[in-house]
This record gives sequence, C-alpha cells and structure tokens, in this order.
Amino acid sequence: MRQVPWDDSGARQVASCMRSGGVALLPTDTVYGLAAHPLHGAAIDKIFDMKRRPRARNLPVIVSSVADIERIGCEISAAAERLFSSEFFPGPLTLALGLRAGAAPGWLKDRDEVAVRIPDDEFLVQVARYTGPFLMTSANLHSAQPRESVGDILPELAGAPDVIVDGGPRATVASTLVNCRLIPPAIERVGAVPAEDVEKILL
Repeated sequence: MRQVPWDDSGARQVASCMRSGGVALLPTDTVYGLAAHPLHGAAIDKIFDMKRRPRARNLPVIVSSVADIERIGCEISAAAERLFSSEFFPGPLTLALGLRAGAAPGWLKDRDEVAVRIPDDEFLVQVARYTGPFLMTSANLHSAQPRESVGDILPELAGAPDVIVDGGPRATVASTLVNCRLIPPAIERVGAVPAEDVEKILL
C-alpha cells in the first residue's frame, strides 16, 4: 500500500497501478471510492471482498465523457439526454442505462444495464482519461455509512488497497442514482442531488 499525491503525477501513478491489476482508494466529488480496471478480475474480486459486497450487486463505472458512455455500448434514452444536459452532470448523479446488444465491451458481456457517472472532479476524470472507463464503488463496508477520511476508512475495510490518494475530508452522501431504463425513469437512491431537483429535470 502506497500513497501518491493528489495531482497529475498521482493520477498517472494511480492509472498505472490500476492497469497493472491494483485497487485504488480515491477521493471523488462525493465520497471516497475503491477503484479497479475492468480487465483485472482479481482486482474486482478484491473490491468485493474488501467491502463484503454481495457479488450480485454489480460495480458502477466511472467515465471521463459522454462519448465514453456511448463507446461502452450504453443506450441513451431521452431521459438520460436531459440529465446529461443538467447542472448535475458531470457531478453527483449516477445513471443506470441499458446496453445495446453486441455493442458493449467483453467486460460488460453479462450485464443488461450499467450504472455510469462522470464526476465533477478533475483528478478522477484525469484518471479515467489515462485508464479508460473503470469500476468504482464507495469505500465502505456494504450497507455501512461512508466515512469522511482515509484514516477512518482503512481500519474498516477487509484488506488494504494497493494505492491511496488522500484528498482530505469528503462528504458521506453518495451520488443520486436514476434508472433511465425504466419508463418513466425512477430514482433508485437519493443522494447528493435531491429527488425534487431530478424530477424537475425529467418533467
């Protein structure tokens, strides 16, 4: 386990670690997260083990742009288009989208939907530019409240990440999750974006 700086040099080191099969503990614009490259199954397994997360709950995907969302084969509904254009995207809004048959990469082959987010955080977006889309989930035990700091997070996890970026205290409220596959779209987790703000955009 090593700590790297919260700057472009650190983003490059995080990306190198993830491309080599490591797990990263990173600050986001909401809570701290655990991240892994989607082509490294052992790293993905490690995240599930560290969080004690049920294997049936797929990991969300971080991307650097809407173009990346399209490239991984997501179906862009009218509701998703409206949310893309909102003040909360990029930001603390995660969208569950369907996948076009035959268009998704191999690491998404067993899914029929994927939760995607573009953070409003230049460091994290830079990591995604260096790695391509990657998997990330909040850095807390499954069903537990997220913690504010690296010092609070590490003792709780069942194992240690390979690389750490300490971005100082973070919020303990995750992003709001909206399922855009459903008609009408449904808010499946209320988080940093209030439900009423999402509903106004979708009207």
